[in-house]
Amino acid sequence: MKTLKETKIGETVKVVKIHGEGPVKRRIMDMGVTKGIEVYVRKVAPLGDPVEVTIRGYELSLRKEDAEMIEVE
Repeated sequence: MKTLKETKIGETVKVVKIHGEGPVKRRIMDMGVTKGIEVYVRKVAPLGDPVEVTIRGYELSLRKEDAEMIEVE
């Protein structure tokens, strides 16, 4: 299992599953991160938080904790 947090800069990956439950999972999905969507990792801050990605044509910054909940391939 690979998470979005482990993805290298410049890689494009596909979302397989979003872990977590309740309002946290709902918030991630409301930002456009859903199963089957492609995510391009643009930048990662020096300490790994946040992760900046391009998804559905817009840029999004995710906290490290949120990026760990997103399983990709």
